[in-house]
Amino acid sequence: MRKPSVRNNQCEKCPWKTSTDPYDIPGGYCEKKHAGLASTIAEPGSIAGLRGDMAMMACHESPPGAEQPCVGWLAHQLGPGNNIPLRMLARDGRFNDLRLDGHQHERFEDTLPRKRRKKAR
Repeated sequence: MRKPSVRNNQCEKCPWKTSTDPYDIPGGYCEKKHAGLASTIAEPGSIAGLRGDMAMMACHESPPGAEQPCVGWLAHQLGPGNNIPLRMLARDGRFNDLRLDGHQHERFEDTLPRKRRKKAR
């Protein structure tokens, strides 16, 4: 069985990198859309994704209609985010070769611009 092709390298302006200013993300940055991505973060004890409604954070470099998961989001959700439905999906090895670039944020809230952090909690 062939594994699905998934982007494995973190893009230059990934919001999960501590060095990225979200306002530098190409294609026009929207604080409201970014804050809305909180719905893609697994909540401790939640089984929402097990019901089939698991949402993903798409890489801003992937074209509309052919979205690829954000590599920073994948690394967070497969690691400290402990996204169990995503881990079940990853059993086929599709995310085995993720390559991160630099230091990463520990929490989704830290990916938001500083002035939004207080409101997003």
